[in-house]
Amino acid sequence: MKHLLMLLLFPVQLAWADMLPEAGSRLLATGGVTQIEGAGGGGLVPWALITGYGTRDQIGVTAFYTQADPSDFRLHSAGIAVGIHDRLEISFAQQRLGLGSTVPGQSINQNLVGVKLKVLGDAVFDQDRWWPQVAVGAIYKHNEDRAVPRLLGAKRDADADFYLSATKVYLAAVFGRNLLLNATVRATRANQLGLLGFGGDKNDHYQAMAEVSGGVFLCDKVLLGAEYRQKPDNLSAFQEQDVHDFFIAFVPNKRISITAAYVDLGQIADKLNQEAIYVSVQVAF
Repeated sequence: MKHLLMLLLFPVQLAWADMLPEAGSRLLATGGVTQIEGAGGGGLVPWALITGYGTRDQIGVTAFYTQADPSDFRLHSAGIAVGIHDRLEISFAQQRLGLGSTVPGQSINQNLVGVKLKVLGDAVFDQDRWWPQVAVGAIYKHNEDRAVPRLLGAKRDADADFYLSATKVYLAAVFGRNLLLNATVRATRANQLGLLGFGGDKNDHYQAMAEVSGGVFLCDKVLLGAEYRQKPDNLSAFQEQDVHDFFIAFVPNKRISITAAYVDLGQIADKLNQEAIYVSVQVAF
């Protein structure tokens, strides 16, 4: 019976082994952690890196959970992403925003489906070339709540963001430590990332928003950095502000990463000065 069980499991073991990245195939943190919308990247900004540690011949899978508790709200985000041959990334995520005292006892759910394609370069191994790794991506967002966004003046409940990201890791660049830089341009109509709908009475057109990330590897397993993300201001009901964070990511191995951050979200709906401690855990398979 033991030998029969081993024989039956052998094909499964082969398939699983093919999915797992080989030791040393990609450097720690070069799949990024998971961005709050499900894409591989920082907490706020998607990077050109493909999630997971799969090489050109492998498939990598990651799952994540993120929680941020601003002063008057509560945000949860969870999902999975698949990196295919270090070229294509497909992600699925769901966000839930508890509305706190703004609408007591109520929350908004948003479903997100993302795709990212690497089109140029390698962020790590093209050290002798000036150009970065470049990827294009899209995130389709469907807000399940109609009442609150429409009450505030949002024009639609579902929409898509489109972005272009460029990422470069400079080895031994800062006192012998590795440096990561990323720039993203996003075309969007989302209000508060889409949690308050899309478009509005002030603007209902796509706008190009800039997003940047930077981080220094304090050691091979710890990345310290910051991010800044512009957001459109579409609704006259409230002023939407840009967001930024300061983060530290701990990547003990290629199976898990833990990120903690201070994030300043500015104004959300009728509440000013929304700050939060952001915690995210990612597991790679």
